[in-house]
Amino acid sequence: MAQNPVTTSNSGARRRSQRVLMQVPLRLRGVDAQGQNFEEFTETLAINAHGALVLLAARVTSGSVIQMRHNKTEEEQDCHVAFLGPVRTGKSEVGLEFSAPRPTFWRVAFPPEDWSPKHPEARTVSSARGDK
Repeated sequence: MAQNPVTTSNSGARRRSQRVLMQVPLRLRGVDAQGQNFEEFTETLAINAHGALVLLAARVTSGSVIQMRHNKTEEEQDCHVAFLGPVRTGKSEVGLEFSAPRPTFWRVAFPPEDWSPKHPEARTVSSARGDK
């Protein structure tokens, strides 16, 4: 599972925590837009201390409550749908937000809030090889 810190440069509101591109296997359960119970196994596209971005075949509505289970740790966390994005390959990008921040849920160390690729601790491939 590779971790790649990503920063976004949009002029809107700043993220509350840094996003890390990481695939984490999950089980999601909830009620879809038609009022039917669903259970779906998927994986994250990106994670942060406040939730995750996933691809979901089930059609859900904004604000819907979803129960997320981390398949490796079997830890469960209630979330709600905070973002509905584009559909690709029959699945929608869905942003899920924890009921309360849970940075330890993912078992990764997130970059500090002020981290950017220009941060002094960020190393480039050329500097790691000794190139200038």
